[in-house]
Amino acid sequence: MTDFTMTKDAEGIATIIWDVKAKSMNVMTLDAWPLLEGLVDDALADADVKGIIITSGKDSFAGGMDLNVIAKMKEMAGDDPAKGLFDGIMNAHRIMRKIERAGMDPKTLKGGKPVACVLPGTALGIGLEIPLSCHRIFAATNPKAKIGLPEIMVGIFPGAGGTTRLARKMGAMAASPFLLEGKLVAPAAAKAAGLVDEVSDDPMADARAWVLSAKDADLVKPWDAKGYKMPGGAPYHPAGFMTFVGASAMVNGKTQGVYPAAKALLSAVYEGAMVPFDVALKIEARWFTHVLMNPSSEAMIRSLFINKEALEKGAVRPADVADQKVRKLGVLGAGMMGAGISLVSAQAGIEVVLIDQTQEAADRGKSYTASFADKGIARKKTTPEKKEALLSLITATTDLEALKGCDLIIEAVFEDPKVKAEMTGKVEAVIPADCIFASNTSTLPITELARASSRPDQFIGIHFFSPVEKMLLVEIIKGKGTGDRAVAKALDYVRQIRKTPIVVNDARFFYANRCIIPYINEGIRMVAEGVEPALIENAAKLVGMPLGPLQLVDETSVDLGAKIARATRAAMGDAYPDAAVDEVIFWMEGEKRLGRKTAAGFYSYDEKGKRTGLWSGLKDKYPTAEEQPALIEVQHRLLFAQVLEAVRALEEGVLMDIREGDVGAILGWGFAPWSGGPLSWLDMLGAAYAAERCDTLTESYGARFSCPKLLREMAQKNQTFYGRFGAQAKAA
Repeated sequence: MTDFTMTKDAEGIATIIWDVKAKSMNVMTLDAWPLLEGLVDDALADADVKGIIITSGKDSFAGGMDLNVIAKMKEMAGDDPAKGLFDGIMNAHRIMRKIERAGMDPKTLKGGKPVACVLPGTALGIGLEIPLSCHRIFAATNPKAKIGLPEIMVGIFPGAGGTTRLARKMGAMAASPFLLEGKLVAPAAAKAAGLVDEVSDDPMADARAWVLSAKDADLVKPWDAKGYKMPGGAPYHPAGFMTFVGASAMVNGKTQGVYPAAKALLSAVYEGAMVPFDVALKIEARWFTHVLMNPSSEAMIRSLFINKEALEKGAVRPADVADQKVRKLGVLGAGMMGAGISLVSAQAGIEVVLIDQTQEAADRGKSYTASFADKGIARKKTTPEKKEALLSLITATTDLEALKGCDLIIEAVFEDPKVKAEMTGKVEAVIPADCIFASNTSTLPITELARASSRPDQFIGIHFFSPVEKMLLVEIIKGKGTGDRAVAKALDYVRQIRKTPIVVNDARFFYANRCIIPYINEGIRMVAEGVEPALIENAAKLVGMPLGPLQLVDETSVDLGAKIARATRAAMGDAYPDAAVDEVIFWMEGEKRLGRKTAAGFYSYDEKGKRTGLWSGLKDKYPTAEEQPALIEVQHRLLFAQVLEAVRALEEGVLMDIREGDVGAILGWGFAPWSGGPLSWLDMLGAAYAAERCDTLTESYGARFSCPKLLREMAQKNQTFYGRFGAQAKAA
């Protein structure tokens, strides 16, 4: 293994170079730790070596710990996984503490060798924790580089000393954005915040000069020096007390108590601040072990990192189809969706032709990109020159002839099959024979829409979520006649615009809407039953949903819900199951309470459009029942309404890969990210308990909670979704 190598020069500087050959960015593995320690030992023991520089052989420093390894650490830890994890983490602490003390006398703190770290570019996670154990950090002037500790974003926290060192270096308050929010900053901002010590055009030269001139006092970290006091105050100091009280409230306010990593991190900082540094590292290791033992962390890492990355790299792309990079895109319809699609496509450098019925409408769609760029200029995120370059890629017109030369069309016109069919015919008469045609429909079956096409094998669904520029997921829908080249084209396009794709087979509502509509409907049903609306909304948030079902209706609009309900009832006839929901929705529609857009819905709003609370008139129409259900009962109704549809989608072949089911749910509608997604959550519950709970809910509330055959079978066989389908997904 050659992840780390070392050279020694005539001036007495040992340079340790981190360069993982098989990776575009360095990542730390378990096997690399002893290699790093061996080189550090060698340099410290060599009398000719005056100091050490740790740097990278790449244009970045490191992307962190290999999360594929972290996900498996528990399995690798043996019969006592908690002890195995703890011992492994403490070993990493021991090695970094060796770097930090660098051979100095433990009593006099003299005689050590200076250790500098040079960051040529991005340094994340362990890629910042190792530098923090060095005596001085030098970063290159690289505005594209990102420096920080993003672990909290994938369900863990900085557990290799980053939490303890950063809190003691900066103080709990100053460190909180980097620890609790995973904030990443450019080198100049990192220096201003105190994450790094120097930023220059030639950090290696500066590091060499410092190493050769450093004195004993330059090597002693503040927390090792006599009389150290934590910046901002320790927990028992009046100022520090207020900081930790506020931090606890902030964490619980943001996480609603369902993300174990945030609470564990805060506990590690709070408890660690009251003891000597080496004891604090042990406390951090215990809390990090606690998080790794929680099934939530494993599920979040699997879904939000490993599986998300696999899907973005083409895990489900047809292997035998050549590159289908989009060069010229036609967008039909310059409304909110069409304008957003044009924006993200132009940002990816794709030439865009934006079509609408009138020039005014087309220009209005293009102006969305101009407004977006203006906001970026105001925030100093972009420049007027870049704005003009972006706008030059978009041609707004009414002329279908401008679509000649397009290799992908995305139709985003009204959700009316007749309108869509008419546009399909007109456009196919103009575009090249090999051009792929996609519909951005959110509810209409792709197979039915493809009937209007003369080339159904080149017809596909590309379903964006609103707002396009903010939402990370794109749902690709295969009709019965859709060919592999169309799928590859859609996937390559989604990769170009830097979003995460899932590919599903055609069915009414596809996958995402199929799951989110029952969530909304269950909340509305409970209103009609007399369940306190505040209980419904807060139950959802306390279980990790970003919005309660009633707020979600307000955001998407009540009249859209009514329109979908009418269309679904017409299509399903007597099999339509949601008449109880329609009663509420149609009444709200009749009252002109259409949601946020009219500043009146399930919530009330002030003159600025800000929510002021749940609408009091709701209780006048649907009085609150004297006896209210338990919190867990409401939460299970809301969650099972979604997850059972996910299971049915898998059972029916709409979902073809369980990874897409979990990643799509989190990115598409925010399904409880702490759970790793609906199928991961069912694995946590266990199939047997889930099936039993289905039976109880069915008895109490009806057939919509009936246990799917697949889940019943898995309960009988004591199977999990990732145990049964995980290997199959990886093979794909």
